[in-house]
Amino acid sequence: MISRSSLILFAAFSVSLCDDGHEMEEFLKREYSLSKPYQGIGVLGSSHWELMGDALVTTDHVRLTPDQQSKQGAIWSRIVTHACHLRDWELQVHFKIHGQGKKNLNGDGLAIWYTKERMQKGPVFGNRDFFTGLGMFVDTYPNEEKLLEAQRKRYTPRTQRIFPYVLAMVGNGTISYDHERDGRPTELGGCNAMVRNLKHDTFLFIRYVRRRLTIMLDIDGQHEWRDCLDVPGVHLPQGFYFGISAITGDLSDNHDLISMKLYQLTILRSKQEDVEEQEVLIPSVDNMELLRPYTDTEGMSSIAIFFSVLFSMLGVFLLVVVGLVLYGHWRENRRKRFY
Repeated sequence: MISRSSLILFAAFSVSLCDDGHEMEEFLKREYSLSKPYQGIGVLGSSHWELMGDALVTTDHVRLTPDQQSKQGAIWSRIVTHACHLRDWELQVHFKIHGQGKKNLNGDGLAIWYTKERMQKGPVFGNRDFFTGLGMFVDTYPNEEKLLEAQRKRYTPRTQRIFPYVLAMVGNGTISYDHERDGRPTELGGCNAMVRNLKHDTFLFIRYVRRRLTIMLDIDGQHEWRDCLDVPGVHLPQGFYFGISAITGDLSDNHDLISMKLYQLTILRSKQEDVEEQEVLIPSVDNMELLRPYTDTEGMSSIAIFFSVLFSMLGVFLLVVVGLVLYGHWRENRRKRFY
């Protein structure tokens, strides 16, 4: 466990060595950060952030969706000059998910984005599918689990998830997020995160340093970070946009963003590292097996096996019968030729 305050102080100290004592002013990138009192959000020309859909601003938070059915909303960094051109960065997101629905009767969740596209509604937690960049999802509803229950199947212990669940995905514009399988086919990694209806603050910490993606959580009210995922070899281009979106369907929740703070990290690199670290044009992950299509490891049920064997035997029987009939006709025709 790492305390949240220690992590921030360490990062600030590393920046102070390079910025001559102006660590917080230079380290905290205010143009990419969002906090109270949210002045001028959505007002053309006076804010770095733009609202979309059902999102609205209050004195305490940006409410992405209310606790109502079929809502979606988002907030995005807004203009071309404010696309993020940082090489290494940390993002801290303070959020709250709460509503009247009971466990597993709420939905659907929120997403944090670093993508080429912005301000496009869609089915992936309120954002477009086939996105280009990084998506980090706080998924509060187990779609695949409910589907398996309807089919009278169950997870194996190895594939069991506990919801809410946090996961990450890298998209290159051609990869779809599989909503029905809760993103399993393209998941880089993830962890469970009991974030609903908590009285204390909940935080997500995303770090991208030297092509390594790390996500940690502080959801227990102890001011300590818990590891969620750590993936090396993640290649993200510079110049993309940050955003947060949320969506509700038949089930709903309040999805509230309280603050989002982006920190620039100054990482010392050798000249050789600078030469070897080429510019990234298309998002990718070194271990492409992480993006392979998902295969069902549950196997067939005993009933499915029975019918499979039965139909196979019937097929063999029909082939034998047809073969015998054809053979009988051939024998009869051959016998007639001799008379």
